[in-house]
Amino acid sequence: MNVFGVDIGGSGIKGAPVDLQRGDLAQPRHKVLTPHPATPDSVIDGVKEVVDNFGWSGPVGITFPGVVTDGVTRTAANVDKGWVDLNAQQVLGERLGMPVTVLNDADAAGVAEMTFGAGADRKGTVILLTFGTGIGSALFLDGRLVPNTELGHLELNGHDAEKHASTKAKEDEDLSWEHWAKRVTKYLAHVEMLFSPSLFIIGGGVSRKAEKFLPLIEGIRAEIVPAQLQNNAGIVGAAMAAAKR
Repeated sequence: MNVFGVDIGGSGIKGAPVDLQRGDLAQPRHKVLTPHPATPDSVIDGVKEVVDNFGWSGPVGITFPGVVTDGVTRTAANVDKGWVDLNAQQVLGERLGMPVTVLNDADAAGVAEMTFGAGADRKGTVILLTFGTGIGSALFLDGRLVPNTELGHLELNGHDAEKHASTKAKEDEDLSWEHWAKRVTKYLAHVEMLFSPSLFIIGGGVSRKAEKFLPLIEGIRAEIVPAQLQNNAGIVGAAMAAAKR
């Protein structure tokens, strides 16, 4: 069974049909750049372009980089403030003319990793962290999701942690892998102090380069592994959510 998944990120909007038996993309994904400013209208245009590229008709799951409750986007840290308290699920559904399910991006990635990837069959407390434009989080207890944790906004050095330790911060400040790994270590230590997870799964685009920074992270008790689905996890999780609706 194939269902379409779309992952809205701070830098790109990407999507593809997903084979839910395998937990993998059924076709190569299509990506467009996230518009700036990332207003609802402009982002929805991008989502429609991605979906139309495949001539898709049917349920669509869509991730959003912020808190989502019952299809309403409640926060908008890395996109336009016009998303705050928008019934995104309804607006996107009307624009696409298809059944739409909207959920937090890291939650979607986490569900995919817990089902098909690095967290499969893991019990206890597991935290997936996606490093990109910001830092997304998905918290699981014995495989069950605690939605919308938004741990990237924990305070670190007097600022949102994601301003200090995201991939964007690494790029904006031209940090070496060693320097950035120290920041990530400090952030992980803070999250570990709060939740004592048995496993951290590191996702987002940077997970493709895990060998460059994971060996540099020291002093964390929890096991730390890269996401197996890498940057496709959000697309797969979005499709899973749409299939369950």
